[in-house]
Amino acid sequence: MNKAQRRQAVWLASLLLAASCGLLLLGITVGSTGFESVANMQRDPQAMQIIWEIRLPRTVGAWLAGALLGLAGAVAQGLFRNPLADPYLLGSASGASLGVALAMALFGVSPLATQWVARLGLTGAAFLGAVAAVLLTLLLAKGVQHTLRLLLAGVVVGVVLGAVTSLILLLTPDIMQAMQAFMLGTTAFVGWSACAVMAWAFGISLTAAWLMSHVLDGLALGEATAQSLGLKLPQMRAALVAVLALSTGTAVAQTGLIAFVGLAAPHLVRSVVKTTHGRLIVLSSLMGAVLLTGADVMARWLMAPQELPVGVLTAVLGGGYLLWLMHRHTGRGAGL
Repeated sequence: MNKAQRRQAVWLASLLLAASCGLLLLGITVGSTGFESVANMQRDPQAMQIIWEIRLPRTVGAWLAGALLGLAGAVAQGLFRNPLADPYLLGSASGASLGVALAMALFGVSPLATQWVARLGLTGAAFLGAVAAVLLTLLLAKGVQHTLRLLLAGVVVGVVLGAVTSLILLLTPDIMQAMQAFMLGTTAFVGWSACAVMAWAFGISLTAAWLMSHVLDGLALGEATAQSLGLKLPQMRAALVAVLALSTGTAVAQTGLIAFVGLAAPHLVRSVVKTTHGRLIVLSSLMGAVLLTGADVMARWLMAPQELPVGVLTAVLGGGYLLWLMHRHTGRGAGL
C-alpha cells in the first residue's frame, strides 16, 4: 500500500468520523416533537427526557448497529472472496427471525412458556436464533474447510428456516403485525442497555477482525497461496465465522433485519480507496455506521411525525446504489 493510498484511507476515515459526529448531533433534533425538544430541554424535564432517553440512545444505537453490519460485510466478502457476500449469508437473519417468531408464538401457550420467554426476551431469542442458524450451517458444511460448501449450506439453512418462520406466521396470524416491525428493521426500541451490548460486541469483533485481517489478505491471493504463507486456514476461518456471527447476531437482535448496509458499505469504501483488509474493515465499519445513522435520521424526518421503517429505506437506497454500480460496470465489461 503506497503513501497516496494511505493518505486516501486517512482522509476517508476523517470524513466518515466528521459525518458521524454531524449525524449524531442531527439525530437528537429529529423526532415527532421536532426541534422544540432541543430548544426547551433546559426548561422542560419532559423535553430533556425525550433527548437523553429516546433520541440519543436511538441515534447511537443506529451508529453501532451500522458499524457492526459494515464490519460483518467486509469480513464476509473477504472470507468468501465474493463481492456480493453479505452478513446474512450464513443464515443468521433467518435464524433470528425464527427465534423471534417462536418467542412470540410461545406467549400464552402456557404459564411456563410465558415466563421463560419473558426472561429471555425477544432480543435474546433473536440472538440465540442467529447463533443457532450459524452453528447449523457449520454442521451441514462439516466445518469451515471448504468455503463453497459453507456458502451453499448457509443458503440452504436460510431458505429452510425462512420457510419454518412463514409456517409459524401462518399458524399464528396474530403475531404477524408484531413480526413485521422486526422483519422491516427498526431502531425505535434501542435504549442505552442495547447500546452497551452493541458497543461491547463491536469492540470484540473489530479487535478480532483487525488481528486476523492478514488472513483475509492471504485468501484474496487464493487458498493455495494463503497456505504457502503458513496461515492456519481452518482455525482462522472458524474464528472469522465467529466474528461474523457475533457482529451480525448482535445487530440483528437489537434492530431487526436491516438490508444492504453490510453489503454496500465495503463497496463504497473500495470505490474510494484500494487498501488492505485491516483498513477496509475499519473503514467499512465507519461507512456502515454513517449509512444506517443517516437512514435512521431520514426515516424519522421524511414523514414526520410518522416514521418509515429504516430497513425499507436502506433497502431502497442500497439496492438502488448496487443496481447503478452493476450497470456502470456492465457497461465497462467488468464485474463488481
